[in-house]
Amino acid sequence: MTTQVEQYDAIVLGAGAAGMMCAAVAGQRGKKILLIDHADQAGKKILISGGGRCNFTNRYTRPDCFISSNPHFAKSALGRYQPAEFIALIESHGITWHEKTLGQLFCDGSAKQIVAMLLEECTKGQVAVRLGAPVSDIKRTENGIKVNLAGSNIEAQALVIATGGPSIPKMGATGIAYEIGKQFDLSIVEPRPALVPLTLGNGDEDLKELRGVSADVFASCGKAKFKEAFLFTHRGVSGPAILQVSSYWKPNQRITLDLNPELDSGWLVQKKREKPKAALRTILSDYLPVRLAQALANRLAENGADIEEMGRATDKSLREIEGFLRTWTLEPTGTEGYAKAEVTAGGISTNELSSRTMESKTVPGLYFIGECVDVTGWLGGYNFQWAWASGVAAAQAI
Repeated sequence: MTTQVEQYDAIVLGAGAAGMMCAAVAGQRGKKILLIDHADQAGKKILISGGGRCNFTNRYTRPDCFISSNPHFAKSALGRYQPAEFIALIESHGITWHEKTLGQLFCDGSAKQIVAMLLEECTKGQVAVRLGAPVSDIKRTENGIKVNLAGSNIEAQALVIATGGPSIPKMGATGIAYEIGKQFDLSIVEPRPALVPLTLGNGDEDLKELRGVSADVFASCGKAKFKEAFLFTHRGVSGPAILQVSSYWKPNQRITLDLNPELDSGWLVQKKREKPKAALRTILSDYLPVRLAQALANRLAENGADIEEMGRATDKSLREIEGFLRTWTLEPTGTEGYAKAEVTAGGISTNELSSRTMESKTVPGLYFIGECVDVTGWLGGYNFQWAWASGVAAAQAI
């Protein structure tokens, strides 16, 4: 008895942002598409993004806002599908939106609107959608690629992997994309948590008492530098500034904080002239949260600084304190891992893929899109734009 095989032009594995976008565009091009996900609901990560309002793109998207072993790889896809095109799509569905800081765009309503829109676009393309359906036994055949889906054999000329990375495992995230890549002998750039809080060690115990305290800073790690909010947590540091530099941070590296990015050089000397009787912590608390000002004053006192009366400090020592505040270094012990990471850095090596089509250079018909590829955007809608752009690139090539 011959087992019947279902035939499609393409199977898209992963009903997240990239997968739904790819399936919808390919379906509307007249291709017969099957969209599969092991989860029982499409777009789970979309639903929790942006505080439930989905930071769906960033109007300032450009290639240098992405981290990859090949910084040029993302240029092609990003150049051919830009934020304005996604904005036009959501507006055609009546979804209203607003801009927050730094070009970040959010739904006025709910992230559910984005998921509903993508599923509606899939319906327009007559995409077959199967949820709660884990795939196994992926094989090359004479006619393309065959997968086993809950006992059924399905064959297609193309298989698009859009399963993301292992970040936020409670949402069902896995590293299956890497397993499939390895099965077909593709190289993997070591995955790691990105856009993730950093942890501090025993040498910074006093800072753990500052949990909940936040301030606007310049945070830097190597050449990467971001001016955003910084937050102390019970385990270390977080906030947008830290999440941004965490994508660049490697073990044993330091991060540097400029706590007074808006103040001119010599401001403390000027304050000594104006308030010679004031304590340093009092002056600092005019510019920083009180608890942070006290902690910094304590650390300076431990290093021999006179913090009780500004007038007793020399101009030289005050300039040294300014330098300390501009280059305050922390030594993270690690990250809070995939459980708290918004995305995964690393993944399928861009050396293995066509930047125009996202297809494997060595396995015809095998595509990788979205987060599972070694392309990671900054915080603020960039990773969604990569999902849309890479999804469209593959869809137009299928």
